Amino acid sequence: MTTAAEPEARRSPRPRADALRNRERIVAAAREIFVEEGPEAPLDEIARRAGIGNATLYRHFADRNALVLDVVLSVLSSTADRAEAAAAQEGDPFAALRAFVHAAADERIGALCPMLSGSFSFDRADLRAARARLEGDIEGLMERARQAGRLRTDVAVGDLMVALSQLTRPLPGTGCLNMDQFVHRHLQLFLDGLELPARSVLPGSAATLEDLRRATS
Repeated sequence: MTTAAEPEARRSPRPRADALRNRERIVAAAREIFVEEGPEAPLDEIARRAGIGNATLYRHFADRNALVLDVVLSVLSSTADRAEAAAAQEGDPFAALRAFVHAAADERIGALCPMLSGSFSFDRADLRAARARLEGDIEGLMERARQAGRLRTDVAVGDLMVALSQLTRPLPGTGCLNMDQFVHRHLQLFLDGLELPARSVLPGSAATLEDLRRATS
């Protein structure tokens, strides 16, 4: 027998799906604008690019910090997906590392750098888990390439992460937003420098994950 509650129950998933799509659109728009203008970009500009109203944005994110946290989580999770896909799809260890680096550039991983400062904290379980997952995936890619004799031994995960952050992030407030066309070209030059045989001795020491954590704490 059909009850009056059943039509309401059948309708209830739709608002949740719409809300999820709106949240995803907000985070995607924020990622792009934070790359272009930095994490202090106006929230109303993010709402416009997401195609929603300011009220909708604030229903999902109480303040800027809440939005920044979700953008960082999105970048970490998507980039880890790319690392795992590269490892699964490429039989050659260095080719897998190369595929990941270019894919990470497309994920705009450089958006993380200006946000991991000031009051930002990884004191949230999902953020800690996402960071650990990404770090483990990258370490795995590099270790396989190293064991295969393809990756120079004087570089570490931190070196790769620093290079990715610097080479995929345009300078906020400059006329350099069209520099994206050179990102993959310059990343390939960087990757050539990682592959054995090494053509020079690197100054200083390899940047470890612990070095990066200290720099952003």
